[in-house]
Amino acid sequence: MGPQPCPCRNSVRTRKSTAIRKKSAAPRPKLSPVSEESRRWSALLESELLSCPGVIAKRMFGLRALYRGKRIFAALPNSRGFGPDAPILLKFDPVPPSVMKRAESDTRIRANSPGKGWLSFTLTSDTDLHDALEWLNLAYESAKQGKSN
Repeated sequence: MGPQPCPCRNSVRTRKSTAIRKKSAAPRPKLSPVSEESRRWSALLESELLSCPGVIAKRMFGLRALYRGKRIFAALPNSRGFGPDAPILLKFDPVPPSVMKRAESDTRIRANSPGKGWLSFTLTSDTDLHDALEWLNLAYESAKQGKSN
């Protein structure tokens, strides 16, 4: 007499992949290589922000994600960025009305890029570094409030 089949296995097998349908997700934004100038600006901003209490930086898809504790508040282009101008990404959860009003009056800011709660700030020259640091500080302060992600 030959080996007996295991009683815990069903004789009829079904594939899970056919039973589960994936939701159609929004297409991911394209990450492009960044210029040396963008890398330099990011390094300057990152070094300044790492001096703030509770800030840590982690690599994330060619970007440097900045966290205050467990909450992400910004992403700086490192080797890749969103588009040719490689903007700085700022996370607000939720975006305060005062910040949104200020963002609407600044031509360097785009809302919901790459997604909900994100703003992007595009640096065009060294003179924009001061303003970028102000926006990053707003995102840093916003990350202190509310519950963690």
